[in-house]
Amino acid sequence: MANAVPSRVGQANLAGVSDALFLKVFSGEVMSSFNANTVMSDKTRVRNINSGKSAQFAAIGRIGAEYHTPGAEILGSLVEHGEKVVTIDDLLISNSFISNIDEAKNHYEVRSEYSMQMGQALAQVYDRSLISLAVKTATAADTGAVADQGAAVATNLGSLTPTTQTIVDAVYAAAARLDDKLLSAADRFVIVSPTTYWNLVQNDKLLDRDFGANGSYTDGTIMKVAGMQIVKSNNLGVNHLLAGNVADYPDFDTKYMVDTTAISALIFQRGALATVKLMELSSESEYDIRRQGTLMVSKMACGHGAVRPEGIETLVNAV
Repeated sequence: MANAVPSRVGQANLAGVSDALFLKVFSGEVMSSFNANTVMSDKTRVRNINSGKSAQFAAIGRIGAEYHTPGAEILGSLVEHGEKVVTIDDLLISNSFISNIDEAKNHYEVRSEYSMQMGQALAQVYDRSLISLAVKTATAADTGAVADQGAAVATNLGSLTPTTQTIVDAVYAAAARLDDKLLSAADRFVIVSPTTYWNLVQNDKLLDRDFGANGSYTDGTIMKVAGMQIVKSNNLGVNHLLAGNVADYPDFDTKYMVDTTAISALIFQRGALATVKLMELSSESEYDIRRQGTLMVSKMACGHGAVRPEGIETLVNAV
């Protein structure tokens, strides 16, 4: 009796290893999970580089205007230039190893769940890094690269437990300050904790149709305050200065270590933060004959920086 000729669905062009095409599915699952779980990936300036350890973001001062005196020679104006350098962090990875014998004994498929969890892990680190960087910038009142740019602001709300209305009033005041700094009204965001978000949903004035449809009490959604998009994240409210928490978050770079537990809201304009990517999110999967199992690794190499600190403000509870 002749042997069957199987069609190896994971083989590329009838040649090579039989699982070559399976990696693409795994990578796609991780990318999908990462995109679905990160809230910060589309809220910063992003630059991709092919090599190197950093990227420069130009800072250009403002040019004034003046009335011309008839007959006077026009010589031009001095314009201040500076730069902010954003460096690449260490390689960030999420990995898992699946033993052959365990996978054979198991009665359900786990690889798709593992890939989803790996994507979520990378997304959480990405968000925590950016949110903590913004808070750290405001806490230190960092200034811009040129004199025309101002400093990040940390506004004390004057209470350990500020009311929802106090937070809303402070957000409107922050919007006015961003206007004063001539920052674009587009792409402004307010990051809040889940608790603060749900309190905002219950604010009748924000949801009242007489003030314009802005969400749904039934659906539990609130879209904007002072024209700025409201985004909830459980990565606001983490203290990375405590030794125990550093152990809990071994994925956390010291560059981003700060206590965010007293922050009611993080307000920023998209141009304030920048991300440099050296290696886009990718995945690898390889069978290890010596260990009789499959190692799966998802990885990315990027770094974050505050390139226009004046576009960042935190609302801080009194401590």
